[in-house]
Amino acid sequence: MDFGFDDRTQEFHDLLTDFMEECVYPAEPVHAAQVAAATHPWSRPPVMEELKAEARRRELWNLFLPDPRFGAGLTNLQYAPLAELTGRSPYLAPEALNCAAPDTGNMELLAEFGSPEQHDRWLKPLLEGEIRSAFCMTEPEVASSDAANIATRIVRDGDAYVIDGRKWWSSGAMDPRCALLIVMGKTDPAAARHRQQSMVLVPRETPGVTVHRGLSAFGFSDGPHGGHAEVTFEGVRVPAANLVAGEGDGFAIAQARLGPGRIHHCMRLIGMAERALELMCARTAARVAFGRPLAEQGMVQHWIAESRVRIEQARLLVLKTAWLMDTVGNKGAHTEIQAIKIAVPSMAEWVIDKAIQAHGGAGVSQDTPLAALWVHARTLRIADGPDEVHRASLARRELRRWT
Repeated sequence: MDFGFDDRTQEFHDLLTDFMEECVYPAEPVHAAQVAAATHPWSRPPVMEELKAEARRRELWNLFLPDPRFGAGLTNLQYAPLAELTGRSPYLAPEALNCAAPDTGNMELLAEFGSPEQHDRWLKPLLEGEIRSAFCMTEPEVASSDAANIATRIVRDGDAYVIDGRKWWSSGAMDPRCALLIVMGKTDPAAARHRQQSMVLVPRETPGVTVHRGLSAFGFSDGPHGGHAEVTFEGVRVPAANLVAGEGDGFAIAQARLGPGRIHHCMRLIGMAERALELMCARTAARVAFGRPLAEQGMVQHWIAESRVRIEQARLLVLKTAWLMDTVGNKGAHTEIQAIKIAVPSMAEWVIDKAIQAHGGAGVSQDTPLAALWVHARTLRIADGPDEVHRASLARRELRRWT
């Protein structure tokens, strides 16, 4: 691997660095004030549209899609340092660049598996940032860490499919601009375990779709992800043409969608950890306790040194994973994708926690971004598969050579 940026990556990195410094960081307090004043906790504040317009003007748009037909055509290795930069302000920067989950995963899903008609109807407006979308897989009644447990039924009825089920943590569904729900359910419970599920596209306003409530994460509404909703589907009827790929392909599509999503999350988490470390250094260098700066305290120096080591280790593993995804594909990088999903959220959670501790009361308040960053990192130890599932799967892969 060559750890230097190629010319294209360097160009985008310079442009994005300027955008972050000139537009995103100054917009953070404006965004916070507008969110606090909003009557709908998941409405998008006006400053976000201003950031989007400026990002498009600077040609910083849809950087995550490697297919040049739909996005910037960057490889995973090229996109990695850019996603890291956006992670420094995760509640503004990814959405400003149209690179925020769950839309990114949904666009990748549609780009790879969608029909030409589905591209025209849904992918194009998502690429333009005209609408947002939701991903409905997790269910409250089953252990959704095992996706084969999904109980929502999708039943063929003539030229339509009828959907019945209950979902929650449906990321994106609380956004007022959410127009599309991608729903995973069972079309054939008698089929092989991983061939029972299918995915279908459901327009948000279809009769029988009810969004009951938003779910907060540690008290945060998680607006950039469009909010996490509890949704029921009662006799929801959509055309058969809304099926994604074929019947029984849902589990494979979910795995294909989650792979890139996991590395994107990990790329951004490194940026979150970097920002937390910077805040910790600035804080401890400026604050005096017991007659000397906090930065001279041995424990604080241990936190800072350990943070740098952990960040660098995580970054190297993420870069290796991105390189493998580019060279041997997502399947060939499966071990590394699982490894970063285990390692990086825990790393970021640890670094941010130490930055919070160094800030004292300010660290848990709304006066720094640290509390929100910690929530994001802690949540990602569950989202896209909990740590324990990835550890068990990774162990089984290692043991295959011996058993």
